[in-house]
Order: sequence, then structure tokens, then C-alpha cells
Amino acid sequence: MRIITYNVNGIRSAVKKGFIDWLKTDPADVICLQEIKANQEDVPVKEIEAVGYTVYSFSAQKKGYSGVAILTKVKPDNVFYGNGIDHSDFEGRYIRADFGKNTVINAYFPSGTSGEERQTYKYKWLDEFLIYLNELRKTRPNLIICGDYNIAYLDMDVHNPKTNKNSGFLPQERQWLSKFFSDHGFVDTFRHFNKNPDQYSWWSAFGGARASNKGWRIDYINVTESLIKSLKHAEIKMDVVHSDHCPVLLEIK
Repeated sequence: MRIITYNVNGIRSAVKKGFIDWLKTDPADVICLQEIKANQEDVPVKEIEAVGYTVYSFSAQKKGYSGVAILTKVKPDNVFYGNGIDHSDFEGRYIRADFGKNTVINAYFPSGTSGEERQTYKYKWLDEFLIYLNELRKTRPNLIICGDYNIAYLDMDVHNPKTNKNSGFLPQERQWLSKFFSDHGFVDTFRHFNKNPDQYSWWSAFGGARASNKGWRIDYINVTESLIKSLKHAEIKMDVVHSDHCPVLLEIK
């Protein structure tokens, strides 16, 4: 199975930039989208279905904000909208699909860039999400977690680690990811295959950041250790341009 995670920064905007033509190239079997910024009725379902994908989406209650979707060519056994945490579900941050013994989770992690209140919310969300995952894995041990995490982990995951003191690269955020990987056994699938620097999945829209590759790696596909032997390949598709992010791919048996 080929799985992609992709923050499209508005599904309707991405469609205008060639997103449907990209889907026609068969980029993956399952595509997890974040920040679709569309109500259910505004998601271009017919256009996406016409190229072979079924659409499952979960929108924020606030119009034009957040929201996640799973596009799939493989029929899931079950789909779950939200994770039962009210403030997270209000913002449309979680959708899950079960495929046999494997569970794909698509999550859009909060950003703290707008100020202290949202940064505090981000820390609360992270802790609650980890509790939720650890409870879920008791019955669904094979988890594949896709999403825009809004956190860069290693120094090599940002272009300016020495001077960067911004939300998304704060010590407490990075410590959470360290705990996520080391203490709770989630595997960073891209770094499992690729140890090279300058591999980013998001670039600021200002100052020619993408052209000069001054970016951040904040989009991940992580798996539980039970799936590590099934991993085949992972890469960042930096040449795909419908958004300020780009797709991240995992191939798994």
C-alpha cells in the first residue's frame, strides 16, 4: 500500500492549481489531506471520484478552517470521524480508517504561531492525542499516523536551527516528539530511510523560501514498531506544488 500525507492549504485552491491532474497520475492508494478548508458540501467529491478515489472528509465547524480528508482506492472496513475530544473535533482535526489489521489515522495538529493562547492549546492537544493513541493501540496495535504535525524535530529538519525560536521548533514541542518516538515507540518512517538534511515539506510563502529551499519538515507518516518490518520506502515529494506544503509518501507491505 502506498500512503501519502499532504496539507493542501485549501482543497478548492489546490484543485485550481492542478490537484485533480496530479491524482490522475495515481500517486498513492490512500491520501490523507489536512487543512482542506471546506465544508462537507464544498469538497469536490465528484471530481475526485471521477479519477478513482472515494472521499471521506471531516470538516471544522468554522467555515474555511482546518478539516481533514482521506481519499482512498482501497475500501476501508471502518471510518471514524473525530476522536471524541470535543475541542479537537470542533476544529475537524482527526479522521481514521481501518484497513484489515492496519489503522490509518489522519491528524492535523494545531499551530501555535498566532500567540500564547493557541500554543497552550497545542500542548493540551498533543498530550490528549498521545493518550488517545495509546488507548487505541490496545485494540488496534498496527497504527499508521499521517499528518501535518506543525513540529520540526531535528536540527536538520529546519533550515535555520541555531536562530529558530518559533512555535513549531520550541524545546517543549521537540521534547514531545522525542517522547513520542523514543518512549512510546512510534517510528519516523522518513528518517528510517533517509538521514540527509535539506529535506523539507513546508516553506513560507514569503521571501522566495521554496525556491531557495529554506523550509521545515513538519509533515510525517509514523507507524507503531509492530509495522517496522513492513516498511518498504519513504520520500518527500518536493516537486509537487499545489500548496505551501508538499506530499510525503510511505510504501508499506
